[in-house]
Amino acid sequence: MSPRFPIFTSSSEARTATLQGLLIAAIVITGLYVAREVLLPLALAIVLSFVLTPALLLLRRLKVPRVIGVAIVVAFAFAIIFALGWLMSQQATQLAQDLPRYQQVLAEKISALRNSAAGSPALEKATDALKDLERELTNPTPEPKVGAMPGTPEQADEGRKPIPVEIHEPPPKPIELFGRIAGTVLPPLATAGIVILFVIFILLQREDLRDRAIRLLGASDMQRATSAMNDAAERLSKYFLRQVLINSAYGIFITLGLWLIGVPSPIVWGILAMLMRFVPYVGPFIASAPPILLGAVVEPGWTTFLLTGALYLVSELTMGQVVEPLVFGHGTGVSPIAVIISTVFWTWLWGPLGLLLAMPLTVCLVVLGRHVEGLNFFEVLLGDKPALTPQQSFYQRLLAGDSAEATYHAELALKDEPLASYLDDVALKGLQLAERDFERGALDEENLKRIRSTVKEIMEDLADFEPRRWFRKMEPVEKKEDAESPI
Repeated sequence: MSPRFPIFTSSSEARTATLQGLLIAAIVITGLYVAREVLLPLALAIVLSFVLTPALLLLRRLKVPRVIGVAIVVAFAFAIIFALGWLMSQQATQLAQDLPRYQQVLAEKISALRNSAAGSPALEKATDALKDLERELTNPTPEPKVGAMPGTPEQADEGRKPIPVEIHEPPPKPIELFGRIAGTVLPPLATAGIVILFVIFILLQREDLRDRAIRLLGASDMQRATSAMNDAAERLSKYFLRQVLINSAYGIFITLGLWLIGVPSPIVWGILAMLMRFVPYVGPFIASAPPILLGAVVEPGWTTFLLTGALYLVSELTMGQVVEPLVFGHGTGVSPIAVIISTVFWTWLWGPLGLLLAMPLTVCLVVLGRHVEGLNFFEVLLGDKPALTPQQSFYQRLLAGDSAEATYHAELALKDEPLASYLDDVALKGLQLAERDFERGALDEENLKRIRSTVKEIMEDLADFEPRRWFRKMEPVEKKEDAESPI
């Protein structure tokens, strides 16, 4: 039997497992998209249940019955949500009524800018070009009809003025009017009702759902599965509650700041700022654009515009560099590339609500992957921890011949430990991995030469981190190891 046969079998099994994984992923993504009408309210309810769980546990410690505690928590939470929605709709309506006045201020500012730019030939040419383009779009020159001769009826008809025709629809019947209103109002109300129902069910059946999850994911080791699920639920509850409280405080601060500056509808922009804080990286820019633009048209000057931009700049720097690092630590446990990919994925899958839920759902998957053995691949794919151990990373750089990257990671490690410890704990153990691969025939002569030359380059680069006598002390040991090992 050829020695390559086991390798061929292993490679075939690996390809089969990869194809099975891709097929399962395609089925899951298709199911998420097809069932989004149900899964989206369910995901929103799960996130809300994590936020409300600490308040429910507090009521339970005060000996409040479970049903009454759930009713109090859910009623209070959704009363706040609906009140904010009502305030937002009221101010949005007022803002729509004031838009014509802001349009006049904007026209005056554009006229002032045009007058100030009158002395610039480039700006004058650009303005004339835009005017010509606008004139062509609004009053296109009629094309002559093919075959029409001067003086013909067709040409005579072109000189006549068109007769305006207005089409008036009959007033809608009461049933039609009710249908239009119901088609607009009922879908969001139905979604809100489904979310409330899911939240109540999850909070009432919290322990039962946890037990079922333990049975599915870790029935063979009850102690480990129970502690893992409890720790995951506690971490998620604390994280989401802190995020909601911090983002709410941020929204209140933005609302007060815009109110003091004089920007119209500050509650609308405060709620938008609070919601967009759940969207990483681009959320604050999306939330700041409308009020900053509105600040440019509420008055003839530019004071409101500049103050609004300064408010968002200072508040975002304070939140990102001071508040969030103090509350959440150095990160959320999700890698930056995973944040971007998950944001794009959930937005494509579920639309605007998917954009808001992208970060909470990704954090849920990472925490579950960290605590549930069967879901460890989520932590590898989405987590911010290194995918390889330092020893594996060192060995991988040797295989790739990347001495510069290996030296860089070694220099980072040498800030916290001496060179001798790094070589013993990382470099030598990485070389042991290479020796194991050599013993099972996975390394050829070319790989061995690359490893030797890379190790030599790394040692030369790190020679300045320790006195030369340390290397002279290690020379006999290295020569002895060279005699016994091919590396």
